[in-house]
Amino acid sequence: MQKPNIRSLFPEELEAVMKDLGEQKFRAKQIFQWTQRGAKSFDEMTNLSGALRKKLEDHFTLDAPELLEKLESTDGTIKYLWKLSDGNTVETVLMRYKHGNTICISTQVGCRMGCTFCASTIGGLVRNLEAGEMLEEILFTEQDAEIKISNVVLMGIGEPLDNFDNVIRFLKLVNHPGGLNIGMRHITVSTCGLIEEIDKLASNSLQLTLSVSLHAPDDETRNRLMPISRKSSVRELLEAAERYGKQTGRRISFEYAMIDGVNDTPEQAKLLAKQMKSIGGHVNLIPLNPIAERSLGSSVKEKLDTFAYILEREGVNVTIRRSLGGDIDASCGQLRRRKEREGNA
Repeated sequence: MQKPNIRSLFPEELEAVMKDLGEQKFRAKQIFQWTQRGAKSFDEMTNLSGALRKKLEDHFTLDAPELLEKLESTDGTIKYLWKLSDGNTVETVLMRYKHGNTICISTQVGCRMGCTFCASTIGGLVRNLEAGEMLEEILFTEQDAEIKISNVVLMGIGEPLDNFDNVIRFLKLVNHPGGLNIGMRHITVSTCGLIEEIDKLASNSLQLTLSVSLHAPDDETRNRLMPISRKSSVRELLEAAERYGKQTGRRISFEYAMIDGVNDTPEQAKLLAKQMKSIGGHVNLIPLNPIAERSLGSSVKEKLDTFAYILEREGVNVTIRRSLGGDIDASCGQLRRRKEREGNA
C-alpha cells in the first residue's frame, strides 16, 4: 500500500500521529511548518531528531515534483510542467498582475468531462491529485519564481469538484494560518457544472469565488460543447449557481469561451443577458485558445466586441479576459498533450 503524503495532513492529525509514534505533541507544529514551507525531504527537518525523521520516512512520503519544462511568455506568464512521483504530469500557470501573483493549478491528472474545446480531457481521467500534491504546485512555483502567490485559481487540468474531498482538504490547508494562509476570498474554484457538488460546496460555507464554465446559454449548443451538460440543463445549472450565491453571499463568475460560429451570435448574447439578470453574476468572455486536436477557432474581434456590447447594454457585468500565455500553450492541458505526443512519436 502506498504511504500517505504527509503534506496533506493538518496539525491536529499530525498530533495524533505523534501520539501513535510515542513522540511529543509539539513536534506536530514543527512538522506542519516544514511541510507547508516546501521541505523536499524529511532530512531538511533539522529541528527533529534523526530517529523521528526515520519514523516519518517509514510511514509517509514527502515528495517534490520534478520540473520537466518551464515556458515563459513575453507577457510574463510562466507555464510549468511537473512530473509527479508516479511519473504522471500536470501543469501549473503563474500569471502576474498589478494586484498580485495568481497561480492556476491542476486538480487531477487528465479529466473525464469531455469538453470539446479543452486539451485536458483528451485521454480521459488518469487519477485525482491529493491535497498535498496541489499544495506542491504552489510551493515549488513560489520557490522557482522567487515570488509570493497571493491568488489561487483551481482551473487547470481536471474538474475540481470531481475530486471533491481532496479539493476541500486542499482549500482548508492553503487557508490555514500556520501554512500559506491564503484567504478564501483570494481563491477561485472552477466547475463545468456538477450540480450536486455545487450544492455540497455551498454547504461548506467557504468564502471563495465559484466560477462556472458555462460557454453556451442554450442546451443544444452546450450539449455539443460539454457532454456533462446532458446530465442537467442550463436552467438547472443556473439555479444551482443561484443557490450557491444566496447561501454564501458570494457573486458567481461565469466563464464563456468565445468560439467562432458556435456560441458567439447576437441571439445567444441576448439569451445569456436574460439569464444573467436574475442571478447577478459576472461574465468573463474568453477568446478561445485553439488546440491542435480540435478544429474550433476563436471568435473574431468584431463578434467578441458585439457580444460584450449586447451584455453591457442589458446591464450585465462583463469583461473580455486579456489573453495571457498564448505563445507558450498556456491553456489547460496543451503542454502535457504536446509532451505525450512527443513521447508517442
